[in-house]
Amino acid sequence: MSDRYGDSTRAVKAVSSQPIPGEPVGPGPVLASAFHLSEDEGSEANTYGRGSNPSWHRLEAALAQLEDAAAALTFGSGMAAITAALRVTAKPGSVLVVPADGYYQVRRYATESLAPLGVTIREVSSEQIYQAAEEADVVLAETPTNPALDVVDLHRLGQICRRRGARLLVDNTTATPLGQQPLSLGADLVVASATKALSGHSDLLAGYAAGSHPELMAALERERLLSGAILGSFEAWLVSRSLGSVGLRFERQCQNALALATALHRHPRIRSVRYPGLPDDPSYAVAVAQMRRFGGLVSVELADAAAVHDLVRRSELLVASTSFGGIHTSVDRRARWGDPVADGFARISAGIEDTDDVVADVLAALES
Repeated sequence: MSDRYGDSTRAVKAVSSQPIPGEPVGPGPVLASAFHLSEDEGSEANTYGRGSNPSWHRLEAALAQLEDAAAALTFGSGMAAITAALRVTAKPGSVLVVPADGYYQVRRYATESLAPLGVTIREVSSEQIYQAAEEADVVLAETPTNPALDVVDLHRLGQICRRRGARLLVDNTTATPLGQQPLSLGADLVVASATKALSGHSDLLAGYAAGSHPELMAALERERLLSGAILGSFEAWLVSRSLGSVGLRFERQCQNALALATALHRHPRIRSVRYPGLPDDPSYAVAVAQMRRFGGLVSVELADAAAVHDLVRRSELLVASTSFGGIHTSVDRRARWGDPVADGFARISAGIEDTDDVVADVLAALES
C-alpha cells in the first residue's frame, strides 16, 4: 500500500472498517473486560480484557500497515512499549547500548531496573553508537534524537548489528512512520510513543511496538499479558480515530518546523538551530538518505532560561508543554528535566497553525 498511495490516503485506508452493510463506517470502542466464552476451549476469540480487545486489534492492524510491519502491539504508553521491548531482548549477561542523547527516562530505566539484573548498560552518543554496536547484544537507537535531533544512520547501524547478531531496536517517535521506516533500514523492532504526533491532540497516552520477527512479537505479547501494560480500549479507539488525519497534520507540522528553523537560522537572538531538514545541519545528508519527512521538532538555543520563558510569555501562539506532536506549537526548556543541554536550550514542537502566522508570532516574540 505504501507504494501506491500518499500518506493521507494510507492513513485513512489503514483505519477503514470492512464495508459490511448496516455496520458503522467508523466503529466505536469495545468497552469490555470480559467476553462470552466459546464452547471450544482452544478458541482464540476474545476472553479477558488484559489479553485481547477488538479496539486494540483494529489499531494494531493500522499501525502495522503504516510501519510496513508484519504485526504491531499496543501498550499503555511509549515508555511501556520501550521497557517491554528491553525486558524481552536484554537478558542478564548481555550488553545493552542506549542513547546518551535520547529520552532521559530510558537511560534511567536501563540503569535502575536492568543493570541490577546483570545487564551491562552502555550509554553512548549518536556518533559513538556504531562503534558501541560492535560489542553489543542489543542496541536501542533513537533517531532523530530527542531533543538534539541528531540522525542515526540506520542502514549502517543495521549492518553492524546483523554482523554481530545483535538486536536493533529503533525509537521512531520523532520521525513517525510517515517520516521514516526503520524496519526497511535494518531494524528488528520499532518502538514509539503514539501519544505524540500519531494521536496528535495532547489528550491521551499510548505506545506501540512493530516488527516482522514472529518469535520476537510473540515474546512481546506475552510480556504485555503478564505485566499488564495494556492500552485502554477507549484510548485505542481515540488513536485510531486520530490516525485518519495524521497525514494532513504531520505534513503541516513538518512544513511549520522547516519554516521556523529557516526563520530562526542565524537570528541574532538565537545561538543555534538544529533541524534535520536544514541543508547545513550536521545530520542533513543522513536525513535525506533515510527520511521522507524531517519531523515537526526544531531545537534552538537562546541566551538563558529567562529568554526561553520570555519567548513563551510574549508569544500569542506558543504554549509551554513538555510533550510534543500536538496541534498547538509548544516550547519545552529541556534543562529543567535534567537533559545535558544548556539552560537556554528549547525544543519547539510545531503545531498545525498557518505557517505564516506561527513564524510571524515567534519572530515578534523574539523582537519584543
